[in-house]
Amino acid sequence: MHVSHPQPSTLRGQSTRARIVQAAAELVAEKGAAAMSLDDVGERARASRSQLYHYFDDRDDLVRAVVDATTDSVLLAQDELLDHLDTWAGIDRWFRSLVALQEQREARGGCPIGSLVGQLAERDPLARMGLAAGFERWEARLRDGLERLQARGRLSANADPASLATATMALLQGGLLLTQVRRDPAQLRTALAAARVLLRSAAA
Repeated sequence: MHVSHPQPSTLRGQSTRARIVQAAAELVAEKGAAAMSLDDVGERARASRSQLYHYFDDRDDLVRAVVDATTDSVLLAQDELLDHLDTWAGIDRWFRSLVALQEQREARGGCPIGSLVGQLAERDPLARMGLAAGFERWEARLRDGLERLQARGRLSANADPASLATATMALLQGGLLLTQVRRDPAQLRTALAAARVLLRSAAA
């Protein structure tokens, strides 16, 4: 995770910083990272230029904070489901919820973390590292669940939870991308069905 200035020590400072990051995240979603300006962020967040530079070194530093905030938001929205990936039923519930979300959104938006990759990964090495860390945090929740499943004898002792988690994340991200491009949640459903077959093939 990228760390810029220390987190504000006061509630007011924390609120101001969070408001700035939220404004920047909204602008990145609307206009793209390249088109986001500090002037736009300041106007939307009702923050002065001096406040922006009090909390962030520069524009790139703020964008990296958006990367971290985006990861936090994605994981928080799935937190309860991710806590129960140590049962086959829990994994199935997670998969169903991911498809249901795309149906609710009419297959628009894709993965919030993945959507930043094309904009930032080749331009900003620190942002790329932040995105990689975000995917690792997400993948780790599944890996941890599979390790607990294995410890209880429900996953083969010969299975590699890390490799299974990486393969599942790859299928998930590919499914989200095709869902967005084709405006069809069935793309994600198909990808996650393949992930389920892969995981179940390692069942004890």
